[in-house]
Amino acid sequence: MKKEEFLKEIGSKIKNLRAEKKMSQIQLASLCQFDKASMSRIESGQANPTIQTLYKISEALEIPIPHLFKTDK
Repeated sequence: MKKEEFLKEIGSKIKNLRAEKKMSQIQLASLCQFDKASMSRIESGQANPTIQTLYKISEALEIPIPHLFKTDK
């Protein structure tokens, strides 16, 4: 899997989990202390989030961090 595909997959997973929690992108960004533009780049696969960033997102979504890497494939 290419880096770009991996980042898009992670971003899509975050977006889907956020939607399941009925959170807006702004709400999730606020919980993580990011701006909406940063969250948008992460969800669209345009950013390469650090482990610390993924940790903040997993905490805000109340899921274990490895869950962000699970795919349905």
